[in-house]
Amino acid sequence: MTESEFLSLADTTLSRIEAALEHVTQSSDVDIECSRNGNVLEIEFIDNGSKIIVNSQAPMQEMWVAAKSGGFHYKRADGHWVNTRDGSELYASLSRMLSEQGQAPIVVLPA
Repeated sequence: MTESEFLSLADTTLSRIEAALEHVTQSSDVDIECSRNGNVLEIEFIDNGSKIIVNSQAPMQEMWVAAKSGGFHYKRADGHWVNTRDGSELYASLSRMLSEQGQAPIVVLPA
């Protein structure tokens, strides 16, 4: 994948996550604030002050997630962002992390 292809895919991924979380805040009592600065999406849970950071790493062609449960790297494989350590998928893992930190069920779907 070229760098421009990666950057486009990473931007789409961050936009999808942001849109999904906007939907969550509009359709539930979960109070989440998202702020995006370039390739970094900061997700803050207003009720408890915890954060999850999702960002793209162009040199590595990876998406990185930092949450209370740890730091995770996802590389593109077979049309999915796959964890480089355990093979889990980004959106499923992010949904789990969001649900844990937000203390409510939160689901982020790929498209």
